[in-house]
Amino acid sequence: MQGERAVLICSGGLDSTILLYDLVNGGYKVDVLTFDYGQRHKKEIRYAKKTCKLLGLKHIVVDLKNINSLLGGSCLTSKDVEVPEGHYSDDSMKATVVPNRNMIMLSIAIGYAESLAIFKVLIANHFGDRAQYPDCRKEFIEALNNTSKLGTYNKVEVLSPFNNLTKAEIVKIGIDLKLPFKNTWTCYKGLKRPCLKCGSCIERSEAFYLNNVKDPLLTKREWKEVLSYIVK
Repeated sequence: MQGERAVLICSGGLDSTILLYDLVNGGYKVDVLTFDYGQRHKKEIRYAKKTCKLLGLKHIVVDLKNINSLLGGSCLTSKDVEVPEGHYSDDSMKATVVPNRNMIMLSIAIGYAESLAIFKVLIANHFGDRAQYPDCRKEFIEALNNTSKLGTYNKVEVLSPFNNLTKAEIVKIGIDLKLPFKNTWTCYKGLKRPCLKCGSCIERSEAFYLNNVKDPLLTKREWKEVLSYIVK
């Protein structure tokens, strides 16, 4: 809706950045929340800042680093757990689960929206997340949406527009929006350049490959290297 205000949780990654551009293109005025929960790939936060500056949007980085020690067992929050390489499997995806992360972030986003009389909070989880991420599933979002409406005067809605879309379908939206993909970060290792081997890198590359497009973030050499993992 033209001029309607919304709150978006944007990590600086591919999915949430595409959703941000989609919302802006649809006429929404977006307040962007990015969470620093001590993730090893916090480089993504810089990409979120860059995108919001480019779009002229209000951007708040929420400092949750103090809860890092309470959310153990994930390779994203603990350097003692290695980031798994190769295509995602049930076991490798479990290593990337940050306990109840979306519930925590969405609860804060709902409170922020309620305080400013904003009626929509959005998150960019997608169909491929459902297998091992309980707080990305459609049922969870629907339940939290109902809870949010019960717990707020303004009946704040929680929405996940990409819930039934694949990564490739989301990338297609970004391509149609002419999104500057170089301003997104996906790799879980948070190195200077994408590692090209973690499940997150491979999933991203597959999404571009299925759209017959080279990932603009990657050099030609890097693209050729990652294709050797995904094209059989």
